[in-house]
Amino acid sequence: MRITMDAVYEARRNIEGIAVRTPLLRLVDNVYVKLENLQPIGSFKIRGAANAMARAPRERIARGVLTASAGNMAQGVAFCGGRMGVPATVVTPETAPETKLRAIERLGGRIIKVPFDTWWRTFEERSFPGVDAAFIHAFDDPDVMAGNGTIALEILEDLAQLDAIVIPWGGGGLACGIASVIRARKPKVLIYAAESETGSPLAASLAAGRPVNVDWRPSFIDGIAAKTVFPSMFERAKELIDGSIVVTVDEAARAMRLAAERCRVIVEGAAACAIAAATGGKAGGGNVVAIVSGGNIDLAKFCELVASD
Repeated sequence: MRITMDAVYEARRNIEGIAVRTPLLRLVDNVYVKLENLQPIGSFKIRGAANAMARAPRERIARGVLTASAGNMAQGVAFCGGRMGVPATVVTPETAPETKLRAIERLGGRIIKVPFDTWWRTFEERSFPGVDAAFIHAFDDPDVMAGNGTIALEILEDLAQLDAIVIPWGGGGLACGIASVIRARKPKVLIYAAESETGSPLAASLAAGRPVNVDWRPSFIDGIAAKTVFPSMFERAKELIDGSIVVTVDEAARAMRLAAERCRVIVEGAAACAIAAATGGKAGGGNVVAIVSGGNIDLAKFCELVASD
């Protein structure tokens, strides 16, 4: 179930010149942040999108590409589609933030907004009625996960002593891609998912020993909270992940403020969950890295959150 190292090294070659090598900075004490919010689209998703589209047969994507996304994978697919000269269509939930929607349109993507359940069904069916295009899955795709795994290569090159890593869990493609590399190179490192109290299906599924549905409610943490875990991703998580740390919306907001104060960066809700989990003491001692998955949040909402006490 793991992504192979050969696949990750190939992905590194495929995304060269598209994704950038992001910095690893000390946030506080022994907690470091990997700043994927500094990618050209403001999110790690550019890595997986670039690798998946580079590996797709040209004839498969010639008519266009389709993805389902709350906004970040959509930007990755639209960005890469523009470079390749193929149209990109994106199915987004009605709750997607305006800053992400504007970025998709700026990159040339066509948006179809749907209710949350219809959006999630698009992930499951890997298609959308009336759209004839190659589907690029946001997380349940080995090529996407291999692209995400390149983040781990950079971390291991930049930090000699790594004891734990905390990764936002949305669909699981980021966590499983990074974890595959860490397990191959540093098997004793603790690997945790970070989830929000607004929807934490991985924590509930790990506790139950099988994928289960949980309650979900919309919030500024739009990139990760979900109702369930794909069975295939759950099987990967059981092998690769040591556990899930669930944080509150208040903890995530405080993490946003901390990142702004200490590193002078804007982070979105999903990334803030990883920071909150890493700084909350539940990831163990030693050097802990939080994956700052993205920084695409409406500026007014960010200012409101970091200004609150």
